[in-house]
Amino acid sequence: MPSIVACGSRNAAYDRFRNALARASRDDIVMLLVDSEDPVDDINKTWQHLQRRDGWQRPHNAENEDVLFMTTCMETWIVADHNALREHFGPSIHPGALPPMDELERRSRQDVLRRLEHATRDCPATYAKGPKSFEVLGKINPDAIAPNLPSFRRARNILAERL
Repeated sequence: MPSIVACGSRNAAYDRFRNALARASRDDIVMLLVDSEDPVDDINKTWQHLQRRDGWQRPHNAENEDVLFMTTCMETWIVADHNALREHFGPSIHPGALPPMDELERRSRQDVLRRLEHATRDCPATYAKGPKSFEVLGKINPDAIAPNLPSFRRARNILAERL
């Protein structure tokens, strides 16, 4: 079974990915899951986006399929599942304050986060990045978010092929 290793900052994740890739055996599958931080021009050209945005160079043995994006941020995945949000935050959530589902991955991470925080403003615990955000992320239904998130569908397809 695959495992996810939380690495802290983006640069720490990139460094850890490069190190794991350098040490990997032929049978190992090493992938990088990060927020794209900005909308992505072509979801299949991940290294082009990372080079332009972060100055990251593609390791010689890495492919575009080794990078999976949460476009533009983890909160994009969270806001795409209104049922999970209602389950987690309860009836005080304001679904009308969430961003519209059309072109969700084209929205800035700041807009997505601001709207999610606003939608939970009257809840006993408002949304905040950190351990709580991973709790909510763990409740999302992949089938519910896939129709609205092309980068999620891409990641799901790549994982299905490799595992």
